[in-house]
Amino acid sequence: MNYFQLPLEKWTNMFVNDWLLPEMSGFFDKISNVLSSFVEGVTNLLIVIPPEIIAIVLILLSWKFAGRSIAVFSLVGCIYIGSVDLWTETMQTLSIVIVSTIISVILGVPIGILSAKNQVVDRIVRPILDFMQTLPIFVYLIPAILLFGLGGVPAVIATFVFATPPAVRMTRLGIIQVPEEVVEASLAFGTTPWQLLLKAQLPLALPTIMAGVNQTIMLALSMAVVASMIGAPGLGSAVLKGISTVNVGLGLTAGLAIVVIAIILDRITQGLGSKL
Repeated sequence: MNYFQLPLEKWTNMFVNDWLLPEMSGFFDKISNVLSSFVEGVTNLLIVIPPEIIAIVLILLSWKFAGRSIAVFSLVGCIYIGSVDLWTETMQTLSIVIVSTIISVILGVPIGILSAKNQVVDRIVRPILDFMQTLPIFVYLIPAILLFGLGGVPAVIATFVFATPPAVRMTRLGIIQVPEEVVEASLAFGTTPWQLLLKAQLPLALPTIMAGVNQTIMLALSMAVVASMIGAPGLGSAVLKGISTVNVGLGLTAGLAIVVIAIILDRITQGLGSKL
């Protein structure tokens, strides 16, 4: 079936080595510096705050949005993370998840709104989202390392690429599912398109948007172990160390800490979406 030769590998390497890196390295360095400061700031803040305070906040949020059982689980989970001496690693992982989720939501929600409002934008965005979701994770780790080096920054970039599609798709879904009667009634009262969006469509779409945020957080957490392969600190690094040294105990304790954080964040965001 080899009817002709397609030198895609050669073209890609020529594009990256001959143009992208020489011409755009300064731009990527600026992005790297900004993201590095952001990640370090969030990480330092989470580490400086006493663990008891963070645990109390998580327990109260769990109680309010997810119920008593999840609040008890949060208490037990925080005690477990502290007892296995993985609190700092947990905060490092949580900072990467927070930063990547913030970026995903800031960019994903407006794109989802535009996609719901404009068919041309939707036709352009949809194949890009399909590409982002189906491309193997390890493939876009290569350009992340090449352009941003090792550490938390390429982890945030890779996590953003992997976790943004649900935010875009669920925002679009929430907007287009707003009942047509509501839209027609709002327009009949003379609302502008901007007022229609802010006062009618977004409030009604908010539970669906929060479901997208929930999925984004879960996907970001699922990248914790993979991101550790490109130098990201945190629980993923502990799991990777356990794999490389065949230390089953270390891998298990760090993996359970990831599960604890994932369940707590999942239940809180689900409960928040339900209440909204």
